[in-house]
Amino acid sequence: MPAFIAPCALLPEGWAHDVHFEVSTSGHLEKITIGGSSEGAERLRGPVLPGMPNVHSHAFQRAMAGLAEVAGNPNDSFWTWRDLMYRMVGRLSPEQMQIIARQLYIEMLKAGYTSVAEFHYVHHDVNGIPYADPAELAWRISEAASEVGIGLTLLPVLYSYSGFGSQEPNQSQRRFVNTTDSYLDLLERLKPHLAIKTAQRLGICFHSLRAVSPEQINVVLNAVHLDQPIHIHIAEQLKEVSDCLAWAGRRPLQWLYENFSIDKHWCLVHATHANSNEIAAMAHSGAVAGLCLTTEANLGDGIFPAVDYFRQGGRFGIGSDSHVSLSVVEELRWLEYGQRLRDQRRNRLYCDDQPMIGRNLYDAALSGGAQALGQCVGTLEVGKRADLLVLNGDNPYIATAKGNEILNRWLFAGSDSQICDVMVNGQWVIKNGHHAEEERSARDFTNVLKSLLA
Repeated sequence: MPAFIAPCALLPEGWAHDVHFEVSTSGHLEKITIGGSSEGAERLRGPVLPGMPNVHSHAFQRAMAGLAEVAGNPNDSFWTWRDLMYRMVGRLSPEQMQIIARQLYIEMLKAGYTSVAEFHYVHHDVNGIPYADPAELAWRISEAASEVGIGLTLLPVLYSYSGFGSQEPNQSQRRFVNTTDSYLDLLERLKPHLAIKTAQRLGICFHSLRAVSPEQINVVLNAVHLDQPIHIHIAEQLKEVSDCLAWAGRRPLQWLYENFSIDKHWCLVHATHANSNEIAAMAHSGAVAGLCLTTEANLGDGIFPAVDYFRQGGRFGIGSDSHVSLSVVEELRWLEYGQRLRDQRRNRLYCDDQPMIGRNLYDAALSGGAQALGQCVGTLEVGKRADLLVLNGDNPYIATAKGNEILNRWLFAGSDSQICDVMVNGQWVIKNGHHAEEERSARDFTNVLKSLLA
């Protein structure tokens, strides 16, 4: 079995020194020994952390990152940004979709994400007509993940309507739309394909309460195994909250909890505008809040009430969503900083038994991320997938830090450049900060961007 020895590693029981890992042929951690012999083992360059799951991604949106930062309306918001997204998605080919996803996933790996939940809602051709194989674009996402070696939870999205009350979809949404039957058929087509893919699995996904009907949610939930991850956008913008109130007399999260049994299988993406009762319901249910701090800031969505949620035992994961940023460091840093700015106080997301903010953030995002993806990751322990981040032990800040100081130094004074090596499923995918496919991928991605911007 391949063997590795780390100068220190973050294990479930805490930091340990001279940690010896053995990895099985299936890519899982077979044996972990503290103070084990280094004979025959590859010596790692610095502290070792579990790889971070990314709970929310729209891969194609990486191609438009940075293009919407032009003021065109004094009331610019998510809704004006969405118009630009619609124009771009109206041009993408399957080949371009795969190239964008491949480039994105390489950048994710270099930033510390070792697995991703892909919230995939572009299903049809540019005219809204299903491909000869209705799963064509989903296959492209799966293949891109396989090419670069990132773990994947593929979440095909049910999207049928343009607004609450089953409003007819508009022309810009034609590539997204499925009926309940065509959606269930899509899931069936994907099951055997993903079952044989390394480090990949299938989940289910409703785009949002405004894009599906209550009847559709019921039909899908009754037709699938409920041990799968279930994801949904919810309460991201104030307009969504007011539209839901006009439709049902209930706020989005309030309506969801009153009408469905929400449990640990659900990931409630954004949940930005949750009131105190909704925060308590989320925390009590064991669902994961999928927080995407850089995207939520970029779109002006608002600030999730993380302090209250965290104190009630609420579970969360982090995602890069629209990919204006690809950085574990930046998402976690801004989760804490947003609460500081709102409260005008420092050190907000702490526990009574753990005052180190970096450790709290990293542990919580690992646990919530693994739960939301439904994958055997998130900790360095026997039986879990060997997904490792190796920080650069020669970096002065990392070299002089001990224990939980390492996470504080990295997350609040460091950057992605301090990640030197990344392993997924027992295979090195990043070595010395580089991916074997990054040069070819970058060339292909450049050509795609030139074509889209022409």
